[in-house]
Amino acid sequence: MQRDRTHHQRATRCSPSAVHAARPFLALAIIITIATAHGLLAIGPQTPDYRETIPGTTVSFDLVRVPGGTLDVDGTPVTIAPFYVGKTEVTWDMYDVFALGLDTPGTQPEGTDAVARPSNPYGAPDYGWGHAGYPVISVTRQAAESYTKWLSQKTGRVYRLPTDVEWSYLASQARQTDRLTTERLEALAWHRENGSSRTHPVGAKAPDRLGLFDLFGNAAEWVTTADGALVTRGGSFRDEPEVVAGSARATQDWSWNERDPQLPKSRWWLSDGPFVGFRLVREMQE
Repeated sequence: MQRDRTHHQRATRCSPSAVHAARPFLALAIIITIATAHGLLAIGPQTPDYRETIPGTTVSFDLVRVPGGTLDVDGTPVTIAPFYVGKTEVTWDMYDVFALGLDTPGTQPEGTDAVARPSNPYGAPDYGWGHAGYPVISVTRQAAESYTKWLSQKTGRVYRLPTDVEWSYLASQARQTDRLTTERLEALAWHRENGSSRTHPVGAKAPDRLGLFDLFGNAAEWVTTADGALVTRGGSFRDEPEVVAGSARATQDWSWNERDPQLPKSRWWLSDGPFVGFRLVREMQE
């Protein structure tokens, strides 16, 4: 009996070399567990649910499917239908195709269905911070909406800006709380204290729980509103961390286009709005 017990103990005891070999895997498992618990790893989709390539180009972008649900708005439950949303903010790569006519080299589209293209900006709209892979900035909401109309015509699918309520729903799903903790904010967002007063390449921070990048901070994002107010959501690199951590919301004022010498001011560009961009929504189709 004693011999059997000794044999069992020897058989189940790990050798020092086996324990040493297992340590990296145990450490990795602990790190993943802690990161997930603190929301530093996305638990949403890590691969795009849909990839769109702009016809006539090699430019593509990814979208994530957002399930429908209900959002409490001032004490009233509002039903949100499912939709696709851009995994990142619209980049210069995507916007240049529209603004520079790269989809129609040498020609300009004509006819009643043609969408007007942006005029030349006053100064460099990217401020020299970076272009390829960076969020488009300095664009008016009208310009953003014109882009979605153009993209819809190009692809045959319905693209638009998110509504104010849809953006709030995205944020609630991405946060899972009323506010981001300091630790999660640092992992997800560029803001006044870490953004170096400029935008950064999309996707440089961690994805949120929906698998989206830069929903909070980096560039603020245009939304549509029921009353037509010019509103952005999410905050930007110029906003304080506590603003970005919550439900940042700003309304355009005169300072966003102060240096534009044109009268009336440009309907395409914000001369002093290098913190303003946008994200796409694609409607679900049967």
